[in-house]
Amino acid sequence: MITKLSDNRILGVIALECAPGSHIDRAALSQADAGTLAALLGRDLAALVPGVRALDLALSAIHYDPAEVLRPDWPLHATLDELQLRAPRSLQGPRVIGFGADVDGSVPAVFRADEAMRDGQLRVLPFLLHGGVLLHGDADAVAAVALALEDNLLDLGMVKADTALHAQHAFGAKIEHARYLTVYDLAAMTGLQYRNQGLEHIWHLLETALLAPDGEAWLDALPEPLVRYADREARMALFTPHAWRARYAAGVSDDDSIKLERGYDYFEARQRQVASILQAHGVPVTFVHCDEASDARAALA
Repeated sequence: MITKLSDNRILGVIALECAPGSHIDRAALSQADAGTLAALLGRDLAALVPGVRALDLALSAIHYDPAEVLRPDWPLHATLDELQLRAPRSLQGPRVIGFGADVDGSVPAVFRADEAMRDGQLRVLPFLLHGGVLLHGDADAVAAVALALEDNLLDLGMVKADTALHAQHAFGAKIEHARYLTVYDLAAMTGLQYRNQGLEHIWHLLETALLAPDGEAWLDALPEPLVRYADREARMALFTPHAWRARYAAGVSDDDSIKLERGYDYFEARQRQVASILQAHGVPVTFVHCDEASDARAALA
């Protein structure tokens, strides 16, 4: 089932892949360019799934790292939803709204992207569809559109040429590929990327945080750090050298001090990497000191 913010909401992104060695310099589109891009987006989606024409559409014409979108409770889409609900409602039919930079060119604080995550080659623009005038309150009709988008976007959701050219010109970017994705598609692609990088155990925690934020998941697979996700945070065991050796290097001889030292240094670097990835996805990380390896799971409970 497609991930939805709430009833009558469908979440998606425009994914822009920049040419190698390039990135998007312009943080956001002007209001005029944002409106044009939103209209082109609506046209493209309606060509794939005609039922889109009956839905309100809101687009944030600000680009983000995928991790900024893939966060518990979908905060960027929630902000987009809140702002579009305040916009005047049309009596003529569904609304198409593009949110961009202020008149002075600055990005509103609620939409500001993380500067530290700005240089990635893949950038995404969140959009939101929800029951408009024609389908207001008709959850079944919106669900049908959601299912059709889920079935079609991954395979057929390439951005039309004039839409991609508008985005490229308006952002001042070199865009190699542009496509439409549901947030579920984006999560699946990110999960595959993490697995290819040997981070599949970390993705298990993130998947729980995204799709079941009030749930629980463990990362308990040697030689990975020990992490428990619960209560909307990740608790990571911070082992003393003695406790680390008991759990991770019990078979290493006391005489092999270099191997022990390198192993511990690598483990600490892996902990920092795991914590950084979780935090990038909006999952708070708390380190819990563990003096004994045998008590580590209980300490995280």
